Amino acid sequence: MAVNAVVSTSICNTSCFNLHSLDLLNNTMSVVSLKAGSHLFWAGDSADRLYMVRSGLVRITKMSDEGRSLTMQLHQAGDLFGQMSPFHEAVESFNAEVIRDSEIAILHQKDLETLLRTHNELAVDFFKWSGLMTRIAESKFRDLLLFGKQGALCSLLIRLHNSFGIPEGDHTRIGLKINNSEMADMIAVTRESVNRMLSELKKADILQEDKGNIVIKNIGSLRQICHCENCPEEICRI
Repeated sequence: MAVNAVVSTSICNTSCFNLHSLDLLNNTMSVVSLKAGSHLFWAGDSADRLYMVRSGLVRITKMSDEGRSLTMQLHQAGDLFGQMSPFHEAVESFNAEVIRDSEIAILHQKDLETLLRTHNELAVDFFKWSGLMTRIAESKFRDLLLFGKQGALCSLLIRLHNSFGIPEGDHTRIGLKINNSEMADMIAVTRESVNRMLSELKKADILQEDKGNIVIKNIGSLRQICHCENCPEEICRI
C-alpha cells in the first residue's frame, strides 16, 4: 500500500468525544514515534491499551487459517482504537501495522479506568465511542455478507471515498494509492475477482484510474449496487 495517502476531511472516529473529554485523554496519554513497517501490537499480545493516531496511518490485519493477511481497518489521524475488556484479561485478536511514519498516543487501561471513575462526561462519551465502533464493524459485516462480491467491492470504494476522497469537479479522487491485491485483502476475495469487477465498473463509466489512483465518477451507481443505506460518514469509513 502506498504510503503517500492523503487524508480527506471526513470525520474521525473520535467525533463523539467533546473537547474537554479529548483533552483529558490527550493529557493522560504517552506518545511514541514509529516508522513505517513497524508494529504496534501482534495478535496474542495483552490488550490493555488504547491507541490514538496523532499522525500517520495504521493498518489492522487478521491472519486467516490459510496464512492470508486480511485488512480489517485503516486508522488515520484522530482515530482511537484498541480491544480492552473491562471484565477480564484480554488479548489482541489482530495485528496493528504502521504503514506510514506515525505518531501514536497510548493510553493504559488503569489510567483510562481512573479517568472514567472521576469524569462522568468522559464516561458517557467513551460509551458513545464504543457503540460507534460496534456500528462500524456491523456495517462492514453487512456489506461483506449480504450483497455478494460486487456489493462488497462497491462498499469498499464508497468507504475509501469517505475516508480519503479528494473532490475534483464532479468526480472524486481516492487519495490513497491502493492496488487490486490490497483491495482483495479488504473484502476477502481473490485479486482476480477484483480485477474483473473493476474492469466492469470502468466499462460502465463508474470509475477510472489516473496515475495510480482510483477516480470515482458516479458514486450513485456504487450506492445502488451495494444497496447503500446512507450511513453517516463516521460509520461508512474504512
